[in-house]
Amino acid sequence: MENINEYEIAYAEILEILKYIPKSDYDKIPKEKINLFKKKADKKYKFKYNPNKTLEENNVSKRAKAIIIILFRDYWSNDTEKKMIIEKQNHDRKIVEEEKIKKYNYDDLFKKNNINKLEINKENTNSSNKEMIVYKENFVTKIINKIKKFLNKK
Repeated sequence: MENINEYEIAYAEILEILKYIPKSDYDKIPKEKINLFKKKADKKYKFKYNPNKTLEENNVSKRAKAIIIILFRDYWSNDTEKKMIIEKQNHDRKIVEEEKIKKYNYDDLFKKNNINKLEINKENTNSSNKEMIVYKENFVTKIINKIKKFLNKK
């Protein structure tokens, strides 16, 4: 739910920022995308953009910055810039994946899981080696049970 709200805020920020770009750049963005931004934007969120300040100084959200990068890559950049952006994004993804691998280290997780299973199996085999407790009926109980069996057969 929080993620949806972040995008709604980002779309509202994007619409405000797009008011300050040249019309020629604005026209390069497909109308469907602009309509999506308008449809999904948080109508209650008020954002004022100052074109004389940087995105950081305007407190633009991370999601909105990412959308701006995508808009630049897809609609405003030349081939060289596009290639550089894609390489940077691939590099950043690779770093994130490496951090995940270090953090979660899947091999160790599976080894630990297998070790735990082995320990459980050892416990189970050890418990099965224990002697069974034999319940012995006393003389009166034996007679009563034999009478019950005899009556049940008839």
